[in-house]
Amino acid sequence: MKRAYFLLAFSTLGMNVYGQKTIDQKVAELLSKMTLEEKVGQMVQYSGFEYATGPQQSNSAVVLEEIKKGKVGSMLNVAGSEETKAFQKLAMQSRMKIPLLFGQDVIHGYRTTFPVNLGQAASWDLGMIEKSERIAATEASAYGIHWTFAPMVDIARDPRWGRVMEGSGEDTYLGTKIGLARIKGFQGRGLGSLDAVMACAKHFAAYGAAVGGRDYNSVDMSLRQLNETYLPPFKAAAEAGVATFMNSFNDINGIPATANQYIQRNLLKGKWNYKDFVVSDWGSIGEMIPHGYAKDASEAAEKAIQGGSDMDMESRVYMAELPKLVKEGKVDPKLVDDATARILTKKFEMGLFDDPYRFSSEKRQKEQTDNQENRKFGREFGSKSIVLLKNQGNILPLSKTTKTVALIGPFGKETVANHGFWSIAFKDDNQRIVSQFDGIKNQLDKNSTLLYAKGCNVDDQDKTQFAEAIETAKKADVVIMTLGEGHAMSGEAKSRSNIGFTGVQEDLLKEIAKTGKPIILMINAGRPLIFNWASDNIPTIAYTWWLGTEAGNSIADVLFGTVNPGGKLPMSFPRTEGQIPVYYNHYNTGRPAKNNTDRNYVSAYIDLDNDPKYPFGYGLSYTDFKYSDMVLNSASLTGNQTLNISVTVSNTGKYDGEEVVQLYIRDLFGKVVRPVKELKGFQKVWIKKGESKKVEFKLTPEDLKFFDDDLNFDWEGGEFDIMIGTDSQHVQTKRINWVK
Repeated sequence: MKRAYFLLAFSTLGMNVYGQKTIDQKVAELLSKMTLEEKVGQMVQYSGFEYATGPQQSNSAVVLEEIKKGKVGSMLNVAGSEETKAFQKLAMQSRMKIPLLFGQDVIHGYRTTFPVNLGQAASWDLGMIEKSERIAATEASAYGIHWTFAPMVDIARDPRWGRVMEGSGEDTYLGTKIGLARIKGFQGRGLGSLDAVMACAKHFAAYGAAVGGRDYNSVDMSLRQLNETYLPPFKAAAEAGVATFMNSFNDINGIPATANQYIQRNLLKGKWNYKDFVVSDWGSIGEMIPHGYAKDASEAAEKAIQGGSDMDMESRVYMAELPKLVKEGKVDPKLVDDATARILTKKFEMGLFDDPYRFSSEKRQKEQTDNQENRKFGREFGSKSIVLLKNQGNILPLSKTTKTVALIGPFGKETVANHGFWSIAFKDDNQRIVSQFDGIKNQLDKNSTLLYAKGCNVDDQDKTQFAEAIETAKKADVVIMTLGEGHAMSGEAKSRSNIGFTGVQEDLLKEIAKTGKPIILMINAGRPLIFNWASDNIPTIAYTWWLGTEAGNSIADVLFGTVNPGGKLPMSFPRTEGQIPVYYNHYNTGRPAKNNTDRNYVSAYIDLDNDPKYPFGYGLSYTDFKYSDMVLNSASLTGNQTLNISVTVSNTGKYDGEEVVQLYIRDLFGKVVRPVKELKGFQKVWIKKGESKKVEFKLTPEDLKFFDDDLNFDWEGGEFDIMIGTDSQHVQTKRINWVK
């Protein structure tokens, strides 16, 4: 008997270890048993019914019936252990019992929200960004979610485009590094772990270059510019193993991204050898009809599958048209098999065939509903994302014993607004999100008084609250103004032609300034705003973005000096809309403007300076940092040698603090013109007051490569300027010669 049990155990072990089928084999076997309609069903994604993140077309009764028939592969906007389990049970009634994938826009946190993504980028802290997504994945997966539609790695140089809040700004290098940190955070130890979610690199491609900054608009650019500026974050994401890609709404040079064979078939699935799947953006397959690229739904489905779109999000086009197109011989069935196989592979990797309900755990959901450690991290991350733009007279940090402080502005007692756009709404948000008023009040001395007046609304012309605000300011020793744009004014479909303060906010600020009281201006926004009067007249300005669940505490930590701000701008801030796009890594011209006074027959405005109001990489501290002793190991290099660069950074002020040391290069001459500066490295260093640190960088020929006019990616020998500094404008420069 013992021998029989031993033999059974041994044979079982052998089957598991040596005879177990690979995922590829499992997928192939499953495909061989599926009907054409069941295969196409895996390529269909619908939204849940409680709320939508786009123009919804789905009928709930129809969708539920299609799930039971195996005609739906994925759902988005379905969350919670009970909800996901209920939908999954419907899928288990289908003939093949293939589990659903549940997707969600987990953009800057889930239950615990963090700063909006552009604010996170201002931290220049890759470790904190990765950890924020690790927390987001842990919380979201506990609510039954398998897949997030993030990170957005679109490079964006136009702040009129509302979705700049969802990305990392204008720079390809910084955006690539941040995108990789996000993917690593989301996917954690690997797909199949219960605290990991599938990441999604979006929007493929060039969505951030929409003409006029108008969402969903066309993109028109050279293939060289596309490959050099907009595609590198996506290529890096593919190489890092991002689980999915999402294509974009825009056309690229006349071909909608949804059906663009060059980017999806030739590059992504061809040259880059990407093995996972591509999901359309919401309704983008059907939207090729109004684009004027497809005459009807049938042609839209045909062009989308041929172009490389594997899953149809909310267009209702694939299920309606693809089976017929295959039967008519217009679509190769191998394309359907390939798309279905890619989707099934992810479901196997997530462990859903072993247990379709493994992510739907009430216990895990309860554990992550109000995780205090996550909130503690959110508070720290929020404070590290704030950018100090001005601090004349060192009004900040503010003493906690200041006798009377007035908080004035429409955002002082907001709670839900602190989430920012692209956040998940929960019923208890009003109770659990920390307002700016409460955050400041909690840190003021017990003998101090915090006054409050709203002053005005965010976006109307009503000035009836001005008088109360002025009287409140007169009673205070210092006034904290909290102005900006409403939290729903940045995000998808939130393009703005005027990106100044809305309503009468600036008028309110001018009236409060007349009182003569010291003013600290906090600007709440998801994008760069234009605030020239404030910048020229208000002594202290902090850019606070939208900071998430712990916003009030994060802000108070900076205002009172518990945290010394170290954020740096990930986008250039324009002087006026007429200057847009303005970005640091532009090309020179044959007639460059040498300064802001000589504007005759040079590339300049006759009525405006060329440079931005605040440059890329800019941000102040409560302390002072001095750069000295920039050293290169050689001024002349050959071939694949490495250039070693060092600089000494000294904290000469009164506070310990963090500084983001930035490395830029300029290739002076090339077969195509090169930018005046390119970020090639950065380090965030903590330096105690009175101390100095030596910061080191390395450059190799790999860092010098660029795309020429024939799309060859290589470097050229010649002269290069090497620059190190505190932002893109204030740098030390040394020139080298690098022979190929």
